[in-house]
Amino acid sequence: MVQLSGYEQEAAVSFATKLVASESFKTLFRDGMALVEETANYLDGDGREEAKNLPRLAALAYATESMRLTTRLMQTASWLLLQRAVNEGELTQGEAASEKRKVRLSEQQSTTNADVLAKLPAKLNAIVDRSLRLQSRILHLDRVIYQPAEERAPPVQQMRPLEPQLELLRAAFATGE
Repeated sequence: MVQLSGYEQEAAVSFATKLVASESFKTLFRDGMALVEETANYLDGDGREEAKNLPRLAALAYATESMRLTTRLMQTASWLLLQRAVNEGELTQGEAASEKRKVRLSEQQSTTNADVLAKLPAKLNAIVDRSLRLQSRILHLDRVIYQPAEERAPPVQQMRPLEPQLELLRAAFATGE
């Protein structure tokens, strides 16, 4: 409870914490796990066949992108599974935070030349794009849930960019009094 102006009020509840316990999270979880399964099926089936027909440089890019894709999806699947365990009461948020340290979520950008990426199978590129969008959503939720509020809040100067100039004006007028 927080005491505000003589009234007791509940402390603010994190939107992200509510979201991971909602039907929206269940949809995110299902979509994420379906993408993992779709990717595995593609890489073990049609993707393997498509990769055999690629020129040498494109085949190397295919191998690189598929490894990045697999790593990205394993990280996001691990995160989703941890959050589901919290939702189902198998872990506390604190236990999940401790376990989450083993999950290496990171923003990934492709370093493969755009011309080479264009030569990769369209299905692989589509899956990579979907995985990056999923990862971005999870990274956002992760920051909101696990980063301390003071780290998430923009610095005061970013919130009020004119404040330093206003302080200079205040100081200038204060000396003239």
